[in-house]
Amino acid sequence: MPTAQLSVFFFLQAAVILLVCRLVGRLAQRLGQPQVVGEMIAGVTLGPSLLGWLFPGVQAALFPAQTLDTLYVFAQFGVGLYMFLVGTEFRSDHFRSRFRGAFSVSVAGIAVPFALAFLITPWLQDVPGLFSATVRQSDAALFLGAAIAITAFPMLARIIHERGLAGSPLGTLALTAGAVDDAAAWCILAVVLASFGGSWDSAWVAIGGGIAYAVFMLLVGRRLLRRLAGAVRPDAPLSATMLAVMLILFCLSAWMMDAIGIHAVFGGFLLGACMPKGALVDRVRETLQPFVVVFFLPMFFTFSGLKTDLGLVMAPQLLLAAAVILVASFAGKGLACWAAARLAGESPRDAQAIGALMNARGLMELILINIGLQAGVIEQGLFSILVLMAIVTTLMATPLFNWIMRRRASDARPVRPVDASG
Repeated sequence: MPTAQLSVFFFLQAAVILLVCRLVGRLAQRLGQPQVVGEMIAGVTLGPSLLGWLFPGVQAALFPAQTLDTLYVFAQFGVGLYMFLVGTEFRSDHFRSRFRGAFSVSVAGIAVPFALAFLITPWLQDVPGLFSATVRQSDAALFLGAAIAITAFPMLARIIHERGLAGSPLGTLALTAGAVDDAAAWCILAVVLASFGGSWDSAWVAIGGGIAYAVFMLLVGRRLLRRLAGAVRPDAPLSATMLAVMLILFCLSAWMMDAIGIHAVFGGFLLGACMPKGALVDRVRETLQPFVVVFFLPMFFTFSGLKTDLGLVMAPQLLLAAAVILVASFAGKGLACWAAARLAGESPRDAQAIGALMNARGLMELILINIGLQAGVIEQGLFSILVLMAIVTTLMATPLFNWIMRRRASDARPVRPVDASG
């Protein structure tokens, strides 16, 4: 396809993607779901699971294979920027205030998913269409464990803030446990990506380079970023020069992690986490977040949806594998975190709320499995199953959490004394 034709297709694709994501996202909001849930579903509907099933000619004409590389670049740039914004909301004070209380929940949310993954992976590797034929059993189990253990941390944080629970014991514990679990899952994914292919020479370069870069950012990068932040006045808008500097730093950080063999999203998140809280971060979020969320993230959802074929899951072997993975996901995250919270002394309602929040996978799951598919660790069958798992667990989170919180408020309401005189 001529290069000039790529832009023709891209502009039409972008218009369709934004329209469908807005419409389905609005419908999701009316049903009490976050906008992001609707956009996840919208991305799947534009792929072979719905549009390609009902109107294959239209789907093929709208998204020709030659144009997907362009969509991929926009999707990766957007999700990297989104992870940078997520990193700017990362608060270390949550660790200090409730680390002990959240430790058992965090351990359960990591240990149980990985134990279940190592238990079922030997069987899953014999099912065609799930894992690459070249992936080692240990790498396959680690990847599946990370996929089960991941939490929709941005959505979890948003729910907690919207409900006014950010400073409460429940909110602090959930945020701490979610942050620890996601950090562990991403670190393990980095190890899998570094070791995939059987050559530990490149693996040690990637792991060592990633650790060295993280240490540099934490020890040196933070100081330099503080000086940069000091140049921004709290009452002043973000200048074009400062915005350009932040985008340059983001691109360099993403390039660094990509170049050593991990992934750009790690660089974006690490840069964001090292940013000092204050005027600079506030102005950057105000400037970038609307465009990233409205324009770039739908590109990522659609690119994921184009690779998701839920029809594959209907095959008997894959249907059984999907059921096993869904049960392992619910048990390994929601039930495990609920049980750990109860053992740590949390009330029954708070433990249920923590389990409901920790069980959601959301966008973080899609990012993780896209990386696995791109690296060749998993195949389209497992990718489709994990997309389904991400949607189901995310759909469950908000209504279940709201129901639990209503019951919690009802339990906490004082009982009016009965007037025995009349």
